[in-house]
Amino acid sequence: MKIEIFSDFTCPFCYIGKRELEHAIDLAGYSGQVEIEYKAYQIGPDTPIENAPTLYESMAEKFDATIEEVKEMTKGIAMRATEVGLHYNFEEMKTAHTEKAHRLAKWTKQFGKEMAYTEALMSSYFTEGKDINDDDFLLKVIEDLGLNVEIAKGVIVSNDFNEALDKDRYDAQQLGVQSVPFFVFENRYGIKGAEPNEVFVRTLHQAAKIAGIQPVLKMVGNGEAACVDGECKL
Repeated sequence: MKIEIFSDFTCPFCYIGKRELEHAIDLAGYSGQVEIEYKAYQIGPDTPIENAPTLYESMAEKFDATIEEVKEMTKGIAMRATEVGLHYNFEEMKTAHTEKAHRLAKWTKQFGKEMAYTEALMSSYFTEGKDINDDDFLLKVIEDLGLNVEIAKGVIVSNDFNEALDKDRYDAQQLGVQSVPFFVFENRYGIKGAEPNEVFVRTLHQAAKIAGIQPVLKMVGNGEAACVDGECKL
């Protein structure tokens, strides 16, 4: 089953939606049967490349609000994140220009590391307040993934994979994607936003029929209350 995900590394609902999908795949019994492809979608293409403001400062300017009012705005998102096991640290978050990070993601895809790379960036950004536009941070992630840091440096300072990002933007336009996260299942069903888990499970089953796959039996419980060969555990 093919699932395409349009997302950005600094989108709080993208990380929540990622977790909802992962939980749904496991719950519905499709682990190992899903191919996920990430599509770059920058929610803040005009974010300063250097000296980017904190998330609170950026939101205060955008919504013409005070820092305290912005903190109240983020409480609902933080609560939603805890529902899927995530703990957002808004106090430490800075805005970030993500074009560089997206290009590097396309490079990691060649080595089957895009999923791990995406998780590392989102986790570091939302829980630790890491600057994902910082070269040293990005290269540390690359090193931790066991990839060639020197080649990654070359990708960062070049225009490599710009065409891949342009292709993602074109695909988003063709599908009418105007917000993220946006999930496309088997090029047939779409989910906009971090919907509840049951929506993902239902859509997975629908897409599985198109893909011609069946869920795998998922064992639950410890099996202690059972009888074997005429003998029962008492």
